[in-house]
Amino acid sequence: MLQHLTGRVWLYPHDPDPEAIRPSVAVIADDRGSVLVDAGNSPEHARTIGTAIEAAGLPAPKWLVYTHHHWDHTWGACAWPDVTVVAHATAVDLLTAEADRPWSHRYLRDQVEANPKLGPSFRARALAVADWADFRIVVPHQTFDEALALPTGVVLRHVGGNHAPDSTIVLADGVALLGDAFYPPPYHVRTPEDAPDYAMIKRLLSERHAWYVDAHSPPRRLSEALAQSG
Repeated sequence: MLQHLTGRVWLYPHDPDPEAIRPSVAVIADDRGSVLVDAGNSPEHARTIGTAIEAAGLPAPKWLVYTHHHWDHTWGACAWPDVTVVAHATAVDLLTAEADRPWSHRYLRDQVEANPKLGPSFRARALAVADWADFRIVVPHQTFDEALALPTGVVLRHVGGNHAPDSTIVLADGVALLGDAFYPPPYHVRTPEDAPDYAMIKRLLSERHAWYVDAHSPPRRLSEALAQSG
């Protein structure tokens, strides 16, 4: 069920089970067309969110913003056929390469056998996508370099970082939607020295947004985020 956060911003919450790897998805409602922030981790996840948007009586999404190219944020895009997908320019080559891979349960098993560190991610993908017949990865239709303001006033800003080079934050109505921007690199390439990007966290908190929302945690008010940052 969608949860109203503030202003035009609604959230479909993340799954607290870390093995599910189901991030939150935000909807910034607007009569000119809603902005969807991330696609869901699968077509099924996306369809569930679409049903929740209709049930809440919100305008249908017109834009879909990828906070970054990782599968759990993009694999639902093929279930949103009538949106313009927007992402940072560096996402294009990354997602084009992902789209060329022969995704299937057999392929997932073979990849895990070759590199066991892929196990957590690829097992979650196998659970997320039951049928690959109509599955496809959607490469962005529109890109930007540093920042972009959508017609609804929603602002996209590239922040990069160690988690993904295309990491983008989305700003609307006092809410900073962060995706995974300050996270360490993905598990299969992470080293013992890798940690959250505390410098990025400090920069973002200095902007004093009313709410901070990363994709795998409950939303935090500014005061809570400051307290947790130490």
